[in-house]
Amino acid sequence: MIEKTVYDYLNGCMSVPVMMELPEVPSEDYPTFPEEFVVLEKVAGSVTDHINFATIAIQSYNIKSLYGAASLDKQVRNAMDAIAGSIDSISECQLTADTNFTDVSTKRYRYQCLYNIYY
Repeated sequence: MIEKTVYDYLNGCMSVPVMMELPEVPSEDYPTFPEEFVVLEKVAGSVTDHINFATIAIQSYNIKSLYGAASLDKQVRNAMDAIAGSIDSISECQLTADTNFTDVSTKRYRYQCLYNIYY
């Protein structure tokens, strides 16, 4: 499962929590939202000629500032730039979009980058 592969990779690269969904708050692990965290999800995928393809959305949250979310997004992009050279099963990873994606309903600052991954 490519989501687990990317999750494990980012968990090893990032100094902030990496998740596959927003944390339930309050909970035993998260009494409040972490100041910074990353959420990833697979948003599309297909197979052509036995080559798997997935689009992965990675959202970088910073509760305090838009600049913090942008800085965390840059850290994610730096890590993702090296994923194809770090994981043998991934042949290519392309950034297709990177944008301010602040959640206006919750007023949480976030950036989102989208990657096409071939594996």
